[in-house]
Amino acid sequence: MDAIQFLIQQQSEIIEIVLLSLLVSGSATIISALIGIPLGAWIGLNNFVGKGLLLRIVYTLMALPPVLAGLVVYLILSRSGPLGELEWLFTPSAMVIAQCLLVTPIITGLSAAAIASKEGIIYDHARSLGATRMQAVWTVISESRTGIIAGIMTGFGRAFAEVGAVMLVGGNIRHYTRVLTTAIILETRQGNFEMGVALGVILLILSFIVSSIVLLNAKDFNLGEV
Repeated sequence: MDAIQFLIQQQSEIIEIVLLSLLVSGSATIISALIGIPLGAWIGLNNFVGKGLLLRIVYTLMALPPVLAGLVVYLILSRSGPLGELEWLFTPSAMVIAQCLLVTPIITGLSAAAIASKEGIIYDHARSLGATRMQAVWTVISESRTGIIAGIMTGFGRAFAEVGAVMLVGGNIRHYTRVLTTAIILETRQGNFEMGVALGVILLILSFIVSSIVLLNAKDFNLGEV
């Protein structure tokens, strides 16, 4: 009950935290998708020298520790770093960059795997029916959309639930860089476990809503229906 009363009392601040969480993670996911899907498609559709090494690097980065990603961004954006003049450290922009560093390899790797699994038969079949190279490539990508969308949702899930990197580069500043995950850490450290659990439930509900919206709007997304 105390947690519910606190949520009611702090309603405006919680809405602010929720909106910032969605903005940061949503922006990071969109940017990562714009980079990762074309890169994954290129890797999945082509054979070239060093492809195996590149894939190993991508798969390694898929498991990049969030704190390490945050440290890299922190060093780059700090006053003594190469981009220190931008003064982005402890801002939402820094949080987006850190999340992009975590999400881009996930979308790239899963997109590459999804496209590579469809490339052989579908590409050759499309070409045999008279499709141009670009038409055949687009057909392969279209047929791989289930795996690509799954990669995007996996990336969003990692970004939305991430805490280490955004805490390091965002600073958890109230009314400015505080998001759901950092708010949960703060409340837990202060002994407000009920509040931490309540914020965690909000995070899960939002993740479910976002996933549902994506699935409902993804045409022919056949992963089974409840």
